[in-house]
Amino acid sequence: MKNPMLEVVSLLLEKLLLISNFMLFSSGATGEDKGRNSFYETSSFHRGDVLEVPRTHLTHYGIYLGDNRVAHMMPDILLALTDDMGRTQKVVSNKRLILGVIVRVASIRVDTVEDFAYGANILVNHLDESLQKKALLNEEVARRAEKLLGFTPYSLLWNNCEHFVTYCRYGTPISPHAVVQSRLTASSASRVPAILLPQPPEWLGLQAPATMLG
Repeated sequence: MKNPMLEVVSLLLEKLLLISNFMLFSSGATGEDKGRNSFYETSSFHRGDVLEVPRTHLTHYGIYLGDNRVAHMMPDILLALTDDMGRTQKVVSNKRLILGVIVRVASIRVDTVEDFAYGANILVNHLDESLQKKALLNEEVARRAEKLLGFTPYSLLWNNCEHFVTYCRYGTPISPHAVVQSRLTASSASRVPAILLPQPPEWLGLQAPATMLG
């Protein structure tokens, strides 16, 4: 039986996370095209590698599919407004991303390495070390990513780009960054008493991390 209080806390945490990251997304809105022409040496990437793009307050993840293609999850408001592939396949702008987070719609899409990284430095398989998990074979990782391409619900806490890559790479969808951010956001916002993180929606098929807040 669902606990209404925990559902409210979950929704509140997502809203706080969105607000805390809003200025970060907005700060790049006027320069959305910068970094588009950056060159990346892809010869060192292998099909099935996890590509990680660290930024100031967030990290973006994708699965390398070979031939300069990366599968990654991106929130996108246009998915809720049109099924015109010509429009939705364009690189997601900051406005589309922010509104996509709000309405919880996203797609697991394929873009070039340049469009995925957007001028930032790329780490390869850094999660293997930080999570200390054994990765699946690279070809299995890539095939998992390819099977998931298309529309997907989005949640900052329960179904983000890190959940996508950890499912593909390790077989378990987890997002340590979401847990850390939710702890910091809840603590700074209202000093929420220590509670277990609420369970994610059943349709996501995810398990809530056994992490305390407060």
